[in-house]
Amino acid sequence: MNSNHERDDFPGVNGVNKIKSGICGFTLVTLVLLFFYPGLLCAQQLGSVITFQETIATDEDGGRLYFPSFVYDDPLTDEVYLIDGKGRIIIFSSEFFPLYTLSKRNGIETPQGLALDREGNLYVAQSSSTTNPRNRISVFSPCLKWERDIYLEGFDSARSFVPFRIAINKKGNLFVASNSYAGVLYLDNRGRLIDIITPMEGDRKVIIANVVLDDQDKLYLVSEEEGRIYIYDEQRNFTMKFGEKGGSSGKLSRPRAIDVDNKNGRMYVVDYMRHTITVYNRKGDFIFEFGGLGWGDGWFQHPIDLDIDTRGRIIVADTFNQRVQVFNSW
Repeated sequence: MNSNHERDDFPGVNGVNKIKSGICGFTLVTLVLLFFYPGLLCAQQLGSVITFQETIATDEDGGRLYFPSFVYDDPLTDEVYLIDGKGRIIIFSSEFFPLYTLSKRNGIETPQGLALDREGNLYVAQSSSTTNPRNRISVFSPCLKWERDIYLEGFDSARSFVPFRIAINKKGNLFVASNSYAGVLYLDNRGRLIDIITPMEGDRKVIIANVVLDDQDKLYLVSEEEGRIYIYDEQRNFTMKFGEKGGSSGKLSRPRAIDVDNKNGRMYVVDYMRHTITVYNRKGDFIFEFGGLGWGDGWFQHPIDLDIDTRGRIIVADTFNQRVQVFNSW
């Protein structure tokens, strides 16, 4: 089945659509699982099962989410932070119950991405607005009170650099990506520039759209332009790259985000144009993908972001379906 085939239902599958495996055919165990539990989908060569769990579609007031564009799970509390198109940050409990919303009254105007440090301080990437013409990173205390703004300085194009995604390592230092800048900034928690990490393709610098750290402080950089992921160790040394540009199964057309299941090392990549989540092993080999263009449970319409929580749940910002979908991986 072509991953771009439009469907809004999948009879008999109970909301989970498909997984494309690198190896075709089913084992007897897989067939038995699918017969008795039609809500399961298996990448049988690795025993993988992805199940749809639930949809998050409303805020704390019961209103609809509006084009969610970012999700982040705090590994210390398992609370989930969501940014949507109304310029707000909605915080959910570990069971996805809406708890609190940060908005203009709290100093949140144009949030792009965020991260929390080990002390619970919240760092929010914000673009310029009518009330503040400068791009910045706003810092909030663990009580969610605004404390200060970081304005980026000390490098070429600093004034035009729009912070888009943030990752914070165990030292409390920041990695900051802009989706139109070659490389990522490495800053201390006061915003002072330490380094710029820039992948190369030949003699060409690579524009980076997203940045993520795993629990070992390995760094993952996403290039939407190249259809590729670049990985660095905790000392910021390049170790490997993977991904191939393309529009067919196992390739990346417009990757927007990545996250890592720290329990098994699998890497999940959001492909915005193919409406899929593509899964790789720790060596960067393609395993399977799930999703496709559609409106029912388990289908996506231009997903933009995802996060893997400490329980291994896959939380996807299904942007143009105006919802977040949650999956379990066995």
